[in-house]
Amino acid sequence: MTVIPGTRLAEASGLHKTFGDIHAVNDVSLHIDAGETYGLLGPNGAGKTTTISILAGLLEADEGTVMVAGERIRPRSTRGRAAIGLVPQDLAIYPDLTAEENLKFFAALYGMSRRDSAPRIAEVLDVIGLTDRRKDRTSKYSGGMKRRLNIGIGLLHSPRLLILDEPTVGVDPQSRNAILESVETLSGEGMAVLYTTHYMEEAERLCDRIGIIDSGRVIAEGTRAELTASIGEQERIRIEVTGQVADAASRLRGLDGVTDVAAEDDAVVVLADDGSARLSAIIERLAGAGAQIGSIDLARPDLEAVFLHLTGKALRE
Repeated sequence: MTVIPGTRLAEASGLHKTFGDIHAVNDVSLHIDAGETYGLLGPNGAGKTTTISILAGLLEADEGTVMVAGERIRPRSTRGRAAIGLVPQDLAIYPDLTAEENLKFFAALYGMSRRDSAPRIAEVLDVIGLTDRRKDRTSKYSGGMKRRLNIGIGLLHSPRLLILDEPTVGVDPQSRNAILESVETLSGEGMAVLYTTHYMEEAERLCDRIGIIDSGRVIAEGTRAELTASIGEQERIRIEVTGQVADAASRLRGLDGVTDVAAEDDAVVVLADDGSARLSAIIERLAGAGAQIGSIDLARPDLEAVFLHLTGKALRE
C-alpha cells in the first residue's frame, strides 16, 4: 500500500439517515487522511453504528455522499468498497478452522489468488501477533485472540481505510495492548483508521483527531488539545458511591460552580470550575442524599471531561 501521509482518503459530506420518526444521522460530515486515526465517540444511541454502516457502504444514506480513495461509496459500489476493511463488533470467524485456514477462506472470498494470498496471510499473522498460533483451531483461542484474528480478516485485502468498531470489547489486557499496538503500526504505515471505543484511554492513546457524536450530530471535532481547551480550566471529579447513585447525582445539579454531572454504575462524575474548592460542598450534598462515599479522583480537563460537558453523559453510558 503506497500512500502519502496527509492525503485525504475518506470523506463524508452532509449525511442524513432516518428510521421512521428517528433522525439517526443528522448532517454528519467528517474526513480522514492517510496515516490518521480518527476516533468517533458517542453515548449509546448517538448514531455511531448507523454512521459506520453508511461509511462502509452497508447502508444507503437518505442524503449526503461518502468518498473513499476517490470512489463513491454506496451499497452497490463494489469497486469503492474494496478500499475499505470493516472490523465489526461481532466476530466473523469459523471456530472449527485454524487462524491460517480462516484467513485463506476469507482471502478467497476477496478474490485473492493462492499465490498472492500466501505472503499476505503471513504478513497479517505477524501484524496481529498470531504467527505462533496459526495452526491452532480458533475454538481454542481466548476472546482477545479471536478479536485479533477478526482484525486480521479486515486487513487481508490491504484496505486504504480500516474501520474498527469497538475492537477491544471483552478482551484480556495483553490482547488489548496487542490490538492497540497493531493499530498504531497500521496508522504509521499510512493507513487511514476510523476507530470507535467506549474506553476513553484508547482514544487518548490512538486518535489524532476525535469527533464526538450525539443525537445523530457531530457536536465537536478536533485534536485532544483542541477539545480539552474548549472547556477551559474546569476539573473532573469522579467519586465512588454506594446507594442511589442517580438520585445522589441529581442533588449536585445546580450546585454553584458545577457545570455537568453524570451517574455511572458505582460513581458520580462531576465537572466543576475549581473542583478542589467545590469538593467539600459536593461531598456534603452526596452525604445528604444518603450516599456512602468511597474513593475520590480529581483530574485536570481531559477527553472524558469534554465528553461529559458536551453530552451530559459518561462515555460508558
